[in-house]
Amino acid sequence: MLKASDIMTKDVATIRSSATVAEAVRLLKARDWKALIVERRHEQDAYGIITESDIVYQVIAYGKDPSKVRVYEIMTKPCIVVNPDLGLEYVARLFADHNLQRAPVIQGELIGIISLADILANSKFLEQPHTILLEQQLQDEIKKARAVCAQKGIHSEECAAAWDVIEELQAEIAHQRSQKVMKTAFEEYCDEYPEAKAIYNS
Repeated sequence: MLKASDIMTKDVATIRSSATVAEAVRLLKARDWKALIVERRHEQDAYGIITESDIVYQVIAYGKDPSKVRVYEIMTKPCIVVNPDLGLEYVARLFADHNLQRAPVIQGELIGIISLADILANSKFLEQPHTILLEQQLQDEIKKARAVCAQKGIHSEECAAAWDVIEELQAEIAHQRSQKVMKTAFEEYCDEYPEAKAIYNS
């Protein structure tokens, strides 16, 4: 399973809690960041976080002057942090439980930041299960087709029908993966039994 350290963004910015929100906005705009990690005042201190949402909801929405509001006034501290060895599924659960958009990745010190976008971008498992089930079904159908053709004969209607099912399954799997089928299971079968081509030629 992927870990937080595999998908986190290492390019992360920090800001002092005493900085103004105007400074925070400049830093966010400069690198197109969505959040800044607020530096600790000392080693035992907790990390904080200030996000675009904090600035919009707590400063702009109330017509406050960003150059007069300090980061410590609107930041979240202590913020929830993620261990770099935490599995992707557990990171997602942590985000869900605490309604998080992003969180710093800490191992003694700040080493990165992880966001919902990072989780989604690396969640290939979201589309895997259906394809995996189809793959399993395909293998089962290929075994069945070979058995039917061996029992009923290569030129039988049952044999042709069995390979039709497989062709549809392979097309569906290729569609799921946005790939072109290079060689169908039936073509591979024909490599072994050239006379099987007569099924489609008849």
